[in-house]
Amino acid sequence: MDGKDVKAMFLAAADAMDAARDELCALDGEIGDADHGVAMAGGFGAIRTALAELGEAPPADVFNVAAKAFLNAVGASSGPLYATAFMRAGAAVKGKERLDDEDAPALVAAMADGIAHRGKAERGDKTMLDAWGPASDAARAAAGQPAAAVFHAAADAAEAGADATADMQARLGRAARLGARSLGHKDPGATSAAIVLRAMARSLDDS
Repeated sequence: MDGKDVKAMFLAAADAMDAARDELCALDGEIGDADHGVAMAGGFGAIRTALAELGEAPPADVFNVAAKAFLNAVGASSGPLYATAFMRAGAAVKGKERLDDEDAPALVAAMADGIAHRGKAERGDKTMLDAWGPASDAARAAAGQPAAAVFHAAADAAEAGADATADMQARLGRAARLGARSLGHKDPGATSAAIVLRAMARSLDDS
């Protein structure tokens, strides 16, 4: 993977967020304020614009530009979370012009670690970490496989994690105020995380 491939990952995620915007807003409307899809589509749309203005660049620079663009565009809680995730990923591959397959697990793990560190959540709190945490585990377990396979394994785990949030009671954020009424509803942040990872994985299928 080089900088162009990382750009393609973000562009694929941006397209996926546009397509899933209404679905994510509907999910968020069940336990939140119904704007998660708008926030995610807006954040990745800002990344798309920023990357269009970025010339040839190494992977770390692409991640850092994406982090800044997302943070500037999204004022909701997902803004700092994803900005931190992308900055951590950039730091994990700093100084490299081209990434090897062995860098793929480190990228997923770095993004998950950034979200965990910034969000102060734990698995089981019914947040996006319930997708990113399993994704990190799966990516590490898939070490040694091609980058696309690593990201697909991460996406598989993230999707299963997102589905599992329907059986969790929210303990953080706006949804926590619903108590037991948050049961039976998938967390929108975990759902969007799985969509992002799947889109990134599919972009690597073509690289």
